[in-house]
Amino acid sequence: MNDFLNVFLEILKYTVPSLIVLMITYMIVSKFLTEQTTRRQLALFHETQNITIPLRLQAYERLALYMERISPRNLLNRVYQKDMNVAVYEAVLIQTIKGEFEHNLAQQIYVSRGVWETVRGVKEQEINIVNTMARRLNPEAPAKELHAVLMDYVLTVEGEQPTEVALQIITDESRRILTHGPQA
Repeated sequence: MNDFLNVFLEILKYTVPSLIVLMITYMIVSKFLTEQTTRRQLALFHETQNITIPLRLQAYERLALYMERISPRNLLNRVYQKDMNVAVYEAVLIQTIKGEFEHNLAQQIYVSRGVWETVRGVKEQEINIVNTMARRLNPEAPAKELHAVLMDYVLTVEGEQPTEVALQIITDESRRILTHGPQA
């Protein structure tokens, strides 16, 4: 029995330090691999930021341009032609608003849901304003009547225009992106 105990102690004398070294090595290698993975993920994140931030900012620029283009002060004069009647002028205004919107549909993947919903809401508000004002007039009347009614509405409405509010929201969010990165 004494021989067995001596052999067992001899085996333990070599295996316990080996197990300790093995555990320490495992912990060191595990920590090293975790740190390397974290570094790679961080590097990939920074690379992605360098690509996504310019794309997102470009989307905000395009949506700001869209808001400027459908702003009544810009849109009404841009599409007005003397030989139009109310019905044609209304159709051209609505088609211009919708066409500009469709041209910018892809921007929704780069901006926040709130900004995109604001843009969609402004589009609908502008179309509703045009439709409401046009319905008050004879469709065969000269387009200058609808033009005058819409300009009068724009100049007399209380508060900011929907496009101005949307521009402010777009500007604020794009500034947050510039300041805080894509997580903003």
